[in-house]
Amino acid sequence: MPRKNILHRIRSRLSWAFANHCRPRLLRAASRSEGLSRLYYLLFSAAFRQEQHAVVSGMAEYFQNISSSASSNYLLRRNIHRLEKGMIMRPRRDVYALSYIRETVDAFCRACSGGETEELLWAASVLGAYFDCAKPHPLLDDLKTRFHSVQPKMPDACTPSKMPSASAQVSYADLLSLMRSRKSVRWFRQLPVPRDILDQAVAAAALAPSSCNRQPFEFRLIDDPVLVRKVAASPMGTEGFSENIPVIAVVIGHLQAFFSERDRHLIYIDSSLAAMSFILALEALGVSTCCINWPDMAERKENLGAILRAEPCERPVMLIAAGYRDESGLVAWSQRKPVEELRAYNLP
Repeated sequence: MPRKNILHRIRSRLSWAFANHCRPRLLRAASRSEGLSRLYYLLFSAAFRQEQHAVVSGMAEYFQNISSSASSNYLLRRNIHRLEKGMIMRPRRDVYALSYIRETVDAFCRACSGGETEELLWAASVLGAYFDCAKPHPLLDDLKTRFHSVQPKMPDACTPSKMPSASAQVSYADLLSLMRSRKSVRWFRQLPVPRDILDQAVAAAALAPSSCNRQPFEFRLIDDPVLVRKVAASPMGTEGFSENIPVIAVVIGHLQAFFSERDRHLIYIDSSLAAMSFILALEALGVSTCCINWPDMAERKENLGAILRAEPCERPVMLIAAGYRDESGLVAWSQRKPVEELRAYNLP
């Protein structure tokens, strides 16, 4: 037997032995305390090292972003939303936001030098309403003057308001029908999906709830056939149908939206909320989709990152294949768990 084949068999046997005998015992030992868990990942597994680098890179980008006149400022977005929440409190406090109002006005003034944007108009409207409703306070007097010197004319109101009295026109039955009609489609007609339809779906996704309205995500839409095949081959689970996909969306989470490790999971929560809106909007527009899980594996992340030219702090959350379904293709039945298994009132 060639030496190369012998070495391959030895490595395979060692790998099998570690996976089936050593690793389970190491995991049981490591689970006994946080210290042993840290030691396990220090010595035996590099699974979280790329995430650690991404989180650190994201926080570094965050602090660089808030000190610039970038078109979108995550600190400003977060703090303006905090001001909005203060306005809707019942009862509203006479004075609030003293711990962060100065940094908010600072961020607003820096952003003003970068040109007018919808984000800036929203911030100006909320700040104006805040200074109008806040009772006199030594800290606020100077900041109010400074704000009005930069923003002498108030834009149209983008401030908290009452919900419209009319209810949504979509019934529960209609919504349920839409969700039941949505299936994970893997066989598509080889037709392009118009970009205005994709943009309509992104517009729907933008309305999804987001932590402090930071919207730390982006939809990278790929419709070039060559790029689609490269991107679709990046995750696991697409073998056999990846070359059949007309459009693929890569949902990217932006860790540069956060100043602390405590918020690192929000990219997955906010992106997933937006992704479901995106998927249902496409379904309503006659475009089928298939959700594709993203494995958090370093080599695959590096491959996809190179294709998309992504920064280290930009993390893939999931991929979504989209196109007009081939009516002759089959879809899985996918039995769903009953309500009784998916909910528990109060304590389980």
